[in-house]
Amino acid sequence: MNPLPLPAAPAAEARLAGLDLLASSVLLVDADARVRYANPAAENLLDASLKSLSRQKLTELFANGEELAALCRQALAHKWADLRQDLTLLRPGREPLHVHLTVSATLEAEVLLELRENVQQLKLDREERILDHSQANKELIRNLAHEIKNPLGGIRGAAQLLELELAARDLGALSEYTQVVIKEADRLQTLVDRLLAPHRRPHIVGDVNIHEVCERVRSLVLAEFPHGLAIRRDYDASLPEFRGDKEQLIQAVLNIVHNAAQALAGRIGQGDAEIVLRTRVARQVTLAKVRYGLALDLHIIDNGPGIAPEIRDRIFYPLVSGREGGSGLGLTLAQTFVQQHLGVIECESQPGLTDFRILLPLP
Repeated sequence: MNPLPLPAAPAAEARLAGLDLLASSVLLVDADARVRYANPAAENLLDASLKSLSRQKLTELFANGEELAALCRQALAHKWADLRQDLTLLRPGREPLHVHLTVSATLEAEVLLELRENVQQLKLDREERILDHSQANKELIRNLAHEIKNPLGGIRGAAQLLELELAARDLGALSEYTQVVIKEADRLQTLVDRLLAPHRRPHIVGDVNIHEVCERVRSLVLAEFPHGLAIRRDYDASLPEFRGDKEQLIQAVLNIVHNAAQALAGRIGQGDAEIVLRTRVARQVTLAKVRYGLALDLHIIDNGPGIAPEIRDRIFYPLVSGREGGSGLGLTLAQTFVQQHLGVIECESQPGLTDFRILLPLP
């Protein structure tokens, strides 16, 4: 049983009160690497109360706590005024914490640990997971589609032969059943062709102006939804052209915008549906572990109901759809086309605002 935290002296209470106001997470530990104090931000970050954290050793809080404790000992030995470094804190049974750590000794022979979540590392980890999932999905889709394609041809051919046999025996009335088989086989064939499309079609590279891509998509979607939907432009005219497959990028953006328009059905009926196409330049962007000085930053924003929380983390998986009757392939294909351009698609969604962000490296 851990002892209760020692009561703080009035001067200490005043000192700690200031730390309570910080947005960054702060731990105060003693010479034995035991936690004496944690501010509210640290309680939120570690998902634990001050009472449960107090008097625990860093080695009890983190699987690699000895590394942190060693830094504290070095700080107390005045090996440096303060140390700043990125660190991954391992917690048994929980997700690792990627933090930017600042370690400094106090005049009271204690050590102040300031922890800030490393957003860039979290982003890199998320992108790596997406790429791994995407690669696995592509292999699965390719293999599954080929396995389905062969028997489909046999089923359709057998149904056609059966239809001819029925006609020869004057049983043409039964041909409606063979027609059902043929039509369903054709429908599945179309689905398989869509699954295989990104892997069959050659990558045709040329100069691409992203605003021409956006304008093409805008005209196509407005032709289908002429009333009740506004597609607003917010372009950065300084964006340079880049090398890419224009048709693939049109298809990728079209799939996202078309999904947004379908999700806006309710607002289109009310006449206040809106999609924003916003282009900007992003600087010093890391995509698939490669650092680029410049990147195209395209946002597709709608004011629809948002993506259901239960599928939000799986929207780029094949055959996952939030719409009744949807094939669940539009975003999968969009992601494949963007990744073939060394880019990435990100998504943030809440009721009233869904933002798909396409990042592509620029020369």
